[in-house]
Amino acid sequence: MANQKRIKKQEDLSEVDMERLELLQKANEKIGRQLTLNSETGNLEEFDELKQLISKEFENPEEKYQLYYNGIQRLLIDFLPKGKEFKQLRDIIYDEKNVFLNLGKKKSDNNGIRKSDGRMTYQPVMNEILEIIIKWVGESQNPFDLYKAFYDLNEKHNYGHEQYDKSTLSVANAMLALSAK
Repeated sequence: MANQKRIKKQEDLSEVDMERLELLQKANEKIGRQLTLNSETGNLEEFDELKQLISKEFENPEEKYQLYYNGIQRLLIDFLPKGKEFKQLRDIIYDEKNVFLNLGKKKSDNNGIRKSDGRMTYQPVMNEILEIIIKWVGESQNPFDLYKAFYDLNEKHNYGHEQYDKSTLSVANAMLALSAK
């Protein structure tokens, strides 16, 4: 009885439907392999997605080191205001940078311990923040503008911000207000 129903269903399927069914069955046969249409020949070809993924270099430790220490940190040290009187300003900017590099982890979430290290974040994340810093160095070098850029970046990714005591919070809010629009 069940065989007769299956035969009847197969008879009801058009040739195009049968071809689609065959393609779907073929696509599900091997996990990690994909079917693709060759634009030059018009033929269906299979490629091993897993082999291509494994052959790529995901993270390069030397490049990460260069990005963080000779890029991000060096530019911030060189272009943020120096001296004891600007330490709180620098710390607020560094906190906002570190929230982004740590994908939203904040010191205020764990009693002053971030439980993450921004130097070990993903390279695309480092590249994104380095581009902002380079743009800032080239355009304004106003620390309030850099804070606003980091603040907006964290807002964009829904990472939130560090929670400060009242005096530090008032400085952070003033920095936002003084940034160029």
